[in-house]
Amino acid sequence: MSEEKVTKGGISVQTEHIFPVIKRWLYSDKEIFLREIVSNACDAVTKMKRLVSLGETSWEGDYRVDVTLDPENSTLTVSDNGVGMTAEEVKKYICQIALSGALDFIEKYEGESGGDGIIGHFGLGFYSAFMVSSRVDVVTKSFDGSEAVEWTCDENGEYEMSAGDRSERGTDVVMHITEDEKEFLNKTRIEGLLKKYCAFMPVEIYVKDLSEKEEQPKEGEEKKAPAPVNDTAPLWLKNPSECTDEEYKSFYHKLFGDFNDPLFYVHINADFPLNFKGILYFPKLSHEFANMEGEVKLYYNQVFVADNIKEVIPEYLMLLKGVLDCPELPLNVSRSYLQNNGYVTKVTAHIVKKVCDKLNALFNNDRKTLEGFWDDIRPFVEYGCMKDRKFYDRTKDVIIYKTGEGEYLTLAEYLEKAGDKTGGKKVYYASDPVRQASYIDLFAAQGIPVAILSSVIDNQFVSFMEDENKDVKFVRVDSEVDGALKDGAEAQKSEKLEALFKKAAGENTEIVFERLRSDAVPALITFSEEQRRFDDMMKLYSMRNGMDMPSSVTQKLVINLNNPVITKLEGLSQDGEKAALCDRIASQIYMLALIAQRPLGAEETKRFISDSLEILGDIG
Repeated sequence: MSEEKVTKGGISVQTEHIFPVIKRWLYSDKEIFLREIVSNACDAVTKMKRLVSLGETSWEGDYRVDVTLDPENSTLTVSDNGVGMTAEEVKKYICQIALSGALDFIEKYEGESGGDGIIGHFGLGFYSAFMVSSRVDVVTKSFDGSEAVEWTCDENGEYEMSAGDRSERGTDVVMHITEDEKEFLNKTRIEGLLKKYCAFMPVEIYVKDLSEKEEQPKEGEEKKAPAPVNDTAPLWLKNPSECTDEEYKSFYHKLFGDFNDPLFYVHINADFPLNFKGILYFPKLSHEFANMEGEVKLYYNQVFVADNIKEVIPEYLMLLKGVLDCPELPLNVSRSYLQNNGYVTKVTAHIVKKVCDKLNALFNNDRKTLEGFWDDIRPFVEYGCMKDRKFYDRTKDVIIYKTGEGEYLTLAEYLEKAGDKTGGKKVYYASDPVRQASYIDLFAAQGIPVAILSSVIDNQFVSFMEDENKDVKFVRVDSEVDGALKDGAEAQKSEKLEALFKKAAGENTEIVFERLRSDAVPALITFSEEQRRFDDMMKLYSMRNGMDMPSSVTQKLVINLNNPVITKLEGLSQDGEKAALCDRIASQIYMLALIAQRPLGAEETKRFISDSLEILGDIG
């Protein structure tokens, strides 16, 4: 096309076409209109405060926003005593869609500061009123003393402007609620929406229902002043050094209705370039199967945006509850926007850093407190270490292990305490401290601590820690008996005892003879650490795929030749007439070893009871 034939112009939009779109699709939830209109009112007050601070005007008094319901006349009015508008400003900002007065104000009065505290920047929010209204009236008077203006517009976009009846500075937005949206003339509904979306807006908000009779105070009582529905100074805006422990807990209880105190909290006050604030809490789980999904509320300059923003919190910290106030995000943010936004990625990284800093601070300055809730957070810390390299690097020195004696030790502290008694850099651990109590006692008798690693995630975590610490080996207490428990003396194989225990335990069980340092236990069942880990991994895989995979690990029955019962049994086995008694004793010893290792099956329980009764009969 030749240059002479090129046509240029701007896209025109007819109001009769755009207003139906606004009514139906401006926001996914109609209830958001109240957030938008109240936000505009708060902006008007913020602008007025700014002008007073700059000396452009003067005023002393209380700033406020009033939400008034009039069910009889089907109106919902939002009023403010903010900066107000002149007739020219109404034409410029109200009569033209998406021309934001906030942007003009920022450019004129804020310069490079960016207009901190001003909520709306895009100019569409006002028109959300038409989502629930057949008509909207705006009555406004500017701070500069200009004549008040009244602007009236119907749902088709046809408006009229005239002189307004308002003597005081500020703006009234009167929404004539349609028949289909009468729910927004219910005081309980409106208060609920204000508490949801406007609970922390920076200007006090009051609600009044004109259909309610005003309560008169009783004789001798003073009339109660109405209370605002919002908290204008939420805790996250304060400097962390000015907040008390009780304030943090009280804010948590108020925000989430959880009667339990949080385990710990992180107060974030990030400056340029991130510019966001917030408080995150690690809640206490009431029991093992409690709901492990947290809730992080997203705010924009104290205006509620969304619940449970998973995209901002890493998966391994999803249990966190709290609030984030991010003025750098758009007010009407979407999930897809959060998933693909570089700023959100930086916010997430900063949250991770702050959580790690908190754990390190507790470890270094208040370790007892950390130990007090470590069992609650340990699985999440372990998962975080495996998922996020930076998280591991920041927390590796504060990862602690609870021992069978109730002591908490880091990896370095464990290795130092165990010394050379383990025959190398080994960490002995128990996956079931109740079932494996006898094993733990054997190690404790030698002064070797046993770490309690009883979570499902621990199977993967011990392998991860071995990869990160190449010279360290994690060994479960029921793995093969090594030098840590042996007394060093040679253990002679006894063919008669081997035959007895093969008969008791079955041909698939390997019989091993050892001389243990402790003579308290006649026999132990052990498994190869490598085989058992592989078996556990395959079982987990089969469960995920709906299969039932039997165990493929070969068990060993370790006979302790230093135990007096074994010594007597060996003597009895030489007497052919005692063969039946020897069988029962060997069976009983094997069953006791099984009980110390796992729950008995139905047939095993019957057998154990039968053998016990027969042995008791022999005593009689």
